[in-house]
Formats: sequence, C-alpha cells, structure tokens
Amino acid sequence: MSIQEVFMPALSSTMTEGKIVSWAKSPGDKVEKGETVVVVESDKADMDVESFYEGYLATILVQAGESAPVGSAIALLAETEAEIEQAVAQGNAGTEKAAIAPPQMVAPATVETPALASQNGSNHREGRLIASPRARKLAKEMKVDLSNLTGSGPYGRIVAEDVEASVGTKQPAVPVASAPPAQVTKTVAPVPTPVAASAPIPGQIVPMNTLQNAVARNMVASLSVPVIHVGYTITTDALDKLYKQIKSKGVTMTALLAKAVAVTLQKHPLLNANYSEQGIVYHSDVNVAVAVAMDGGGLITPVLQNADMVDIYSLSRNWKSLVERARVKKLQPEEYNSGTFTVSNLGMFGVDKFDAILPPGQGSILAIGASSPQVVATADGLFGVKQQMQVNITCDHRIIYGADAAAFLRDLAKLIEINTQSLTM
Repeated sequence: MSIQEVFMPALSSTMTEGKIVSWAKSPGDKVEKGETVVVVESDKADMDVESFYEGYLATILVQAGESAPVGSAIALLAETEAEIEQAVAQGNAGTEKAAIAPPQMVAPATVETPALASQNGSNHREGRLIASPRARKLAKEMKVDLSNLTGSGPYGRIVAEDVEASVGTKQPAVPVASAPPAQVTKTVAPVPTPVAASAPIPGQIVPMNTLQNAVARNMVASLSVPVIHVGYTITTDALDKLYKQIKSKGVTMTALLAKAVAVTLQKHPLLNANYSEQGIVYHSDVNVAVAVAMDGGGLITPVLQNADMVDIYSLSRNWKSLVERARVKKLQPEEYNSGTFTVSNLGMFGVDKFDAILPPGQGSILAIGASSPQVVATADGLFGVKQQMQVNITCDHRIIYGADAAAFLRDLAKLIEINTQSLTM
C-alpha cells in the first residue's frame, strides 16, 4: 500500500465540496479497515467516513473547520510506522502524489445501502462492528464490549446512548459536530473555538453555511423548469375532529397530511412522477418529503418513505425520529434525498396561502396554508362557519398539466372532507 491519499468523498450527488467537522483519529494513530477516520459535513448532514485499508494516519492536510473540493486529498495514510515520517515530509512539502488507490479510498460509513443491514437491526456488517466514534470512545472508557450490544442507530449502528444504557448510566448526548477535537501533533493547527450564534449586525455580511448554499443551488436550478400553480380550498372539520381523537396516541398533523397526500397519489401516479430527458419517470414508491426549517439556517426535507403503505401511528413515530435526527444533522442520505413528492406546511405559522418552489428532480410540491374559520354558504342556502385551508400545488408543466393537478387536489379534498377515517386504516 505504501503512502495513500485520503480523499474528500462525495456524500451526495450534488456535493462539490465538503467541510471537515472533526477528525476521529490523530496523526500517528493506527487505522483499522472500516474504522471511522473523519466526520465530514455534506450538503445536509454530518457523515462518518471510514477507511478501506489498514495503516497509520500520517498527517492531516485539511484541518477541522476547513473545506476541500470533492476528490481532493485531506490526509495521508502510511502502511507502516516507518513510513509516517516520509508521509509527513510529503505533506509539508506540498508535493502532488498520484493516488495508488482510486478516489474511493475512504467511504461514508453511514451511506451504505439498507440492504447491508439485517432485518433485526444487527450492528455487524460483513463481519465488521458498526459503531459511532463517540460510542467507541465511551465503550473504551467504561470497559464495555461493543460486540454484545444491539445498536439503536440507523441500520443497527451502535450509538453512545446504547453504551450508556448498557452500564445503567446516561450522559447528555453530544452531537459529533460539537465534540472536542482529538489531540494532535505539533504539525496540526489548533481547532478554533466555536463562536456562539448571535444576531446579525446591520450592514454585516454573514457567509452562508453548507446547507444554505445547497438550498441556494437547488433554487437556482429550479428556475429552468416551467411550472404551473393550482390552488384549492379544503374544509378541514373532519380532519380536525380525527386529529383530536388520535393526537393522544402520538399522531401529528404533519403525518396526517402526509398520509392523505400519499393515499391520493396512489390514484394519480403522474403527480408522483418527474421529468427526465428520456421521458416521464414513474416511481414505484410514494415517498413524501416534508420541508423542515433548520435552526442554523436553510431547510431540509426528511422523507416519509412508502407513506401510503405505513399506518398513521408508525408514520408519526417515523416523522418524530426524522425531525430529531435532522436537527442534529444525522439523517442518512436516503432519508432526505429519496422524496418523490414534497409537502411544505407554513400553516403552522398562520400563513393563509403561498406558492412553493419545485424541488429539483421532482414533479410536484404542495404548499399548505393555515386552517381557519370561514363563513360559507351551506347546502340549504343558509350561512355557516367551517374550518378551511388553502392548498396550492406547484407542478412541472412539462409533464403535469392543469387538469392533472386539479384532479389530484379534488381527490385530496374528498379524502380529507369525507373519507377522513380511512387514514387510520
């Protein structure tokens, strides 16, 4: 193997550069195959990156807090301890060395496909133990054998809480991104102390974070798509009544709306499709993405996969888990980039109506306004008060026409107004 370059991996199809959140290893440390080396911030999540080879982390070229283009070298890995000094000299001299291994020298530990994890949530993958860096550190401190634990993280991954639970202790959860950097040699510059977020000063220019930049790129890409906007008023009295009945069981209004959309999409596969150069892409699954604003700026769209097939109670639990992990940037890529239809609900803020921007790679997005009491004419010619909300759908007009969007909204309204109880079946 000799001296290898550790490359900045592409953690998503739109990622052009990544930011180093923290190094799990220090220069001189032994690196095992499949062991996490570094945590990288992609467009929308912090991902553990693991090594494909054994060796020693000789020198770090890109420090925590710094960014590098995808495919560029961020560290050097030596096969033996004797080669560490040579690798350090190479890194300090800034010489370019062709990588013996292809750019896939390291891979994101959390991007592997779900098929690699067993149905029972096993934390072993191809004979290798899967655990977060913090979990490994805690296990070492508490003398816990990780091989005896069952992971509660994504796809059975062992997380810090699993280690703490095994010894009957519970420590405050600390996101990887805020964990203190590992001790490094003199050749490594110290990591700057994070500065607490503060209100922007008038006239100040504040650089956008990685997530905000990703959102900006997606919005610019959306400008090239011709869209059509169609609105509809839906009476929500029956939906509100159902929500009050099952709210105590952990059901959220977001899950109810997502379920209603997903069930309606079963009848309108075109609204669940997207345009491609080869033609219309009809998806086999109904994956409803729901826009969530992030505290640090930007937004992310966690995906309720197969929302039409999952019962409302499981769907609500899934949604709670997705939002919690989205807040700490721990979603798997397939949990935020696999949506086939998007819902944006600003009604919770009291917004009456708005138009949403079509996400790249999708054919439709539904904007949901607030439900509020409205004076309406009744069937017997009198006046009454009903709870109503305004929804507006934005569609890719290359494949979805006004009549298609109108038919979808009509059936969505019928489900919410008349057949609401079917959402719990």
